Amino acid sequence: MTANQLPRSVTLKEHDVLLCVDVQNCFLPGGTLGIAKADRIIDPINKVIRIFRRRPHPVFFTRDWHPWDHCSFRDQGGPWPPHGIQETEDAAFSARLDIPDNAAILSKGTHRKIEQYSTMHAHKEGGRTLTEILREAKIRRIFFCGLATDYCVINSVRDACKEGFEVFVMTDTVCAVDVTPGDGCKALAEMEALGAHLIASDAIEE
Repeated sequence: MTANQLPRSVTLKEHDVLLCVDVQNCFLPGGTLGIAKADRIIDPINKVIRIFRRRPHPVFFTRDWHPWDHCSFRDQGGPWPPHGIQETEDAAFSARLDIPDNAAILSKGTHRKIEQYSTMHAHKEGGRTLTEILREAKIRRIFFCGLATDYCVINSVRDACKEGFEVFVMTDTVCAVDVTPGDGCKALAEMEALGAHLIASDAIEE
């Protein structure tokens, strides 16, 4: 689907939620696993956050929150450099991100032996998973933004679609690692094939 084919407008409904995935310093330019030009998504994300909060609709923020010896790190045999280590500035959300004071923040990858790309398994400290929270809140539609298109976003979308949620991905609010050039485009194509709606952030109407 090209930009010209994206739906022009989507009206928010009751039981909608915004899910902001891993907009952390580690994944932004200059971070330990920085994605080139990923900071371009922050302004459109902030605009969408304001729209959701005015309704008000819930907004959830997820984060990689790894122990220092997490299994995804190269020193432990994983594919990535150390990143998103708990209680470090590298793991903090971008200072430019407009996070409400009462925001729901959920963590993933907190166990050293368990990799978690999908935010649907993220949890509050000692509490329920995001999927359980959304089910209890009777959420029907999830609007996704954040990082990275070809890892945590696509894995989250796979799980959300499998769980029966209607899914929207705002293409100007996600950015790919592109370890292999084109990975991000392939991820978006897969999301659409799974039934997700690809939209632009300015298509959202209150």
